Amino acid sequence: MQRMIGLVRRCTDDYNMIKEGDRIGVGVSGGKDSVALLVFLAELRKYYPHSFHLEAITIDMGLSMDYSEIAELCRRLGVPFSLIKTEIAPIIFDYRKEKNPCSMCAKMRRGALNQALLDRNLNKLALGHHYDDAVETFMMSLLFEGRINCFQPVTDLDRTGIIQIRPMLYIHEKTIDGFVSRMQLPVIENRCPVDKVTKRTEIKELLFNLSATYPDLKERIFGAMQRLPLPEWAPQGRYKRPKDEQ
Repeated sequence: MQRMIGLVRRCTDDYNMIKEGDRIGVGVSGGKDSVALLVFLAELRKYYPHSFHLEAITIDMGLSMDYSEIAELCRRLGVPFSLIKTEIAPIIFDYRKEKNPCSMCAKMRRGALNQALLDRNLNKLALGHHYDDAVETFMMSLLFEGRINCFQPVTDLDRTGIIQIRPMLYIHEKTIDGFVSRMQLPVIENRCPVDKVTKRTEIKELLFNLSATYPDLKERIFGAMQRLPLPEWAPQGRYKRPKDEQ
């Protein structure tokens, strides 16, 4: 726990993610990444030099998923929890019958999340993207779009005034997996019909196979993203590549 909290704090410091008086909403899907992020930030607020308010927000996609365990976790952490009911999944899959649903789904979820933050007077949205997500997104952009690009550690949404932050960018996915398993945190099974059949899954498998020959591949890509740097990826604090741990 303490080592990972240290990585979260280093990331927030390197990119000035958290400031005094921030009101932060954590987008909790029920997956392992967002649940881990919620626990990390709940622990971090106990001793972080800048005091901040924390809430958890879950967007119910209309897939008949049970979020009671997430609500109980939030109760134990002392974090207010909001469950926002939507019909996003029925609209995409039943009504519109989208052939490529992921893009529209992401836009609708972001819209629902942003509105929930505005309704609760929250100024920042914390998302559970981690080290591997960043590398995979970079590779997806390169291979499928022919451009060098990735999401930013901190994104200012001008139209809403909300700032998105990604505090887990220094933590590997398998490290998060191990933490969630050891702590026996609740993880909700994703009922999305296209889960694990996306382009991201293809890239994840490609990187896994390439890493067998080039063990430092992900670290080299991540380091390149910061050294180029991509817009907003140059860390302001001292950066040390996170080690790959179980």
